[in-house]
Amino acid sequence: MTTTISLWLLWVVVIVLALTVLALARQVGVLHERVAPAGALLSAAGPGVGEPSPRLEVHAMAGNAITVGGTLTAGKALLVLFVSHTCPICKKLIPVAQDFTKAERLEVLYVGDGDSAEQKNLIERFGIDAKRFVNGPEIGLAYRVDKLPYAVLLDDEGLISAKGLVNSREHLESLIIAKESGFATLQSYLMAQPEAMR
Repeated sequence: MTTTISLWLLWVVVIVLALTVLALARQVGVLHERVAPAGALLSAAGPGVGEPSPRLEVHAMAGNAITVGGTLTAGKALLVLFVSHTCPICKKLIPVAQDFTKAERLEVLYVGDGDSAEQKNLIERFGIDAKRFVNGPEIGLAYRVDKLPYAVLLDDEGLISAKGLVNSREHLESLIIAKESGFATLQSYLMAQPEAMR
């Protein structure tokens, strides 16, 4: 008799647990739909999205002259990525950015502001083309970059398509989405799409 009661109690517990798991799974699904992906964190400092980039003539670590903010080949875009040899997130992001820029067919310019010997070590460690690495404060001051890693995406006319603090491939991808959609941030794009927020 007690065995039968115990079995019935166990079955009740199993059914209650199964219903609880189903309810939790449903809630996780609802939360997953409501939580929007986080894009690059946009800073209000410096020139804004849609504005012309400051035009700067700088020299890369290899000695070649580079114009930042000039026009590019039609349909091209330039990713300006601000990094530092002392930034651990930057060191994790550089290989991701290298893969990302190849996949998206973007031109890339790395910008640092530190000791030349340390920057050369960074270039060698990650196989960065020294012709695409600028070491100096000019570009960072023009864009008013205060935290790293930071990225600015310029279109072929030299306009700022997107910008923000980045630390993952998803953040880099959000810059492309912002450029293609015409919205300054991924969040502003999602806010304009009410069905995406349901």
